[in-house]
Amino acid sequence: MPEALVKEVQLLPPQAGETRDGYPWALPAVAGIADGLGLHPSVTYFVGENGSGKSTLLEAIATAAGMNPEGGSSNFAFSTRASHSDLGQAIRLVRGARRPRTDFFLRAESLFTAATYLEELPRDGGDPLASYGGVSLHQQSHGESFLAVMVNRFGPGGLYLLDEPEAALSSQNCLTCLRRIHELVLDGSQFIIATHSPIVLAYPDATIYACRSDGIEQIAYDDAELVQLTRSFLEAPQRYLRQLFSD
Repeated sequence: MPEALVKEVQLLPPQAGETRDGYPWALPAVAGIADGLGLHPSVTYFVGENGSGKSTLLEAIATAAGMNPEGGSSNFAFSTRASHSDLGQAIRLVRGARRPRTDFFLRAESLFTAATYLEELPRDGGDPLASYGGVSLHQQSHGESFLAVMVNRFGPGGLYLLDEPEAALSSQNCLTCLRRIHELVLDGSQFIIATHSPIVLAYPDATIYACRSDGIEQIAYDDAELVQLTRSFLEAPQRYLRQLFSD
């Protein structure tokens, strides 16, 4: 297994006169990285309920790595609305000896904006869509365009951050996503992923961090609440539905 491109995320101490109140500092997940958070050389996951801070952490890591906080690579310069937190400026990435050959922050929620940015790039230096399969991402479904980025734009030795990819993908294509992750891991890439999907979460031997009300805890796949709840529901859906719909 090659050395991690990014080995650890560290929270920097406050600057002189800096006040860390409210969002994102009040998130337990942010406090959970105070002593440093080690990253797996291949795949690291963040899981947790909505609002637990997993996407905020992922966005901060992307920003600290020089990527566009709204999605894209370190070469993407678009900005529609500055909604990202200041956490990216308050963390330090401990890098390995290898440097990423490429990078990308793939967000299902902002893929439309990234696709528009690509279409508006000047063509004098060549077709900017050539690295994305040569077809406009707007001319494909949400899931197709998401996979097109992974298949065509992602390459060996890259640092890739995925924010809730299941929002764009069917269950079958979640499996396709896992297959592509594996291909790229074998080629020396590293992934950091925030997800609610038990399928996306299933990469073998990955590091899984649960973002909870009391901080961050490393857990096993079978101990993830999203896995346990999905299994329980599929085993007895009628029991859940009776409870949900009861007066």
